[in-house]
Amino acid sequence: MTYDIDIAGLKRSLPLCRLNDDLYIGAFVIFGDVELTVHCAAELLKRAPDYDYMIAPEAKSIPLIYEMARQSGAEKYFIARKKAKAYMTGVFEVKVQSITTAGEQTLVLDTEDAKMIAGKRILIIDDVISTGESLHATETLVEKAGGIVAGRMSILAEGDAQQRFDIITLQTLPLFNPDGSVKA
Repeated sequence: MTYDIDIAGLKRSLPLCRLNDDLYIGAFVIFGDVELTVHCAAELLKRAPDYDYMIAPEAKSIPLIYEMARQSGAEKYFIARKKAKAYMTGVFEVKVQSITTAGEQTLVLDTEDAKMIAGKRILIIDDVISTGESLHATETLVEKAGGIVAGRMSILAEGDAQQRFDIITLQTLPLFNPDGSVKA
């Protein structure tokens, strides 16, 4: 089963993936799809509010934020990592529960990055926002670092996120029943 979607003029067919006995989602993955990544980055930048830096949660949003930085001429962007790395000088940490990942996750931000974020307008970028948990965790990291959330952007809004007016998106993505029909 697949779901055909038009994202700002670019068409893709998304395979439907089972999350549980009653819920399927459209698998939207930008990894390896250069055309999609470049197109979505350009379209999001057209809609972006004023900002100083961008941040995205690891991992599927990394190609998107990189391409947005490249197209906009930004020299720096930040990634909220899933765990601390040896090269980090210290971290801010937030717990998160994502719809596509089993169990609780952690997002961390290096204290050196936090110093750069302090007092700056930060644009949060993600590929798909569904429950909003990763978005909320990233916001919390930005606020702990002293940054100001300038806006929230994603390629797709899925499920309950479709009703949010504080997120700039390119398209909505429904949730699905086991037979492939759209959930009411």
